[in-house]
Amino acid sequence: MAKKRCSRYSGIGGQAVLEGVMMKNKEKYAVAVRKPNGEIGVEVENYQGVLHGSSLTKVPFIRGIFNFLDSMILGTRVLNYSASFYEDENEDSKVEQTAEKVSGGQGEKLLNVLVALFSIALAVGIFVVLPFLISSYFEQYIRNASLLAILEGCIRIVIFLLYVWGISAMKDIRRLYQYHGAEHKCINCVEKGRPLTVHNVMRSSRLHRRCGTSFIFFVMIVSIVLFFFIRVDNVVQRVLLRILLMPVVAGISYEIIRLAGRSDNIIVRLLSAPGMLIQRMTTREPDKQMAEVAIAAVEAVFDWREYLKKNFGYEADEDR
Repeated sequence: MAKKRCSRYSGIGGQAVLEGVMMKNKEKYAVAVRKPNGEIGVEVENYQGVLHGSSLTKVPFIRGIFNFLDSMILGTRVLNYSASFYEDENEDSKVEQTAEKVSGGQGEKLLNVLVALFSIALAVGIFVVLPFLISSYFEQYIRNASLLAILEGCIRIVIFLLYVWGISAMKDIRRLYQYHGAEHKCINCVEKGRPLTVHNVMRSSRLHRRCGTSFIFFVMIVSIVLFFFIRVDNVVQRVLLRILLMPVVAGISYEIIRLAGRSDNIIVRLLSAPGMLIQRMTTREPDKQMAEVAIAAVEAVFDWREYLKKNFGYEADEDR
């Protein structure tokens, strides 16, 4: 009978992109995409982050804020790269042409920044401001400020769940969720001590504690607790306070999910359980071709054979 192995933290992470997967290991990342002709294209680059070299990247709670920004910037970059395989290569869009002119030839970087800023603004509007406005309607019926804070948090979670469920009906999003599952399966495969083969990837779990979905859920829970204790009377100030405190919420949530990725005690498992349940909506079972793409992304930035030898004590060519 095979001995069950405990997971070992690998340090790799990633995200799903259009018809592909991005995997990141330290400052190095790779984007693997299944091209329209069926081939797998892989691009390997370095991303050092907005605070590269700064000691702030090691300060708890502060590092989470900038990690979130880096995730937004890099996420936009790799999504644009994957989409480029399915765009008309002969004609740039008017937006791209305008961005090139305005930025003096740095159109792609400018667009990445603008898209990231727009995404943050949209997320704040939908998941921060909107729940507050809806909960404010109930002030005439609920006089208890604590209950209103809890109600606002519950509304925020419901909106998020409806959003995730709603977009899953789109064909492209369903395929994105499948690649999301392939990304998780690859990481789980390696961290469980299995050689990175299609067979082993396909039998690994599609759920992972360090997932961005779990991070978003932690953001919502932390915001409920934080807004429960921090209150002001003025409506405008209350909205601004929620927006201004989001970096604090992100910083705290990052530390929780960071702990979840490195620990396996009962408290961590309980904290991670709701996020893992939500991942059942944001991940789907991939096919073998999707697993091949995810494996290509991992192998471009991570020596999993050396990792297995160091952490599990065996050569990858053993019969496992």
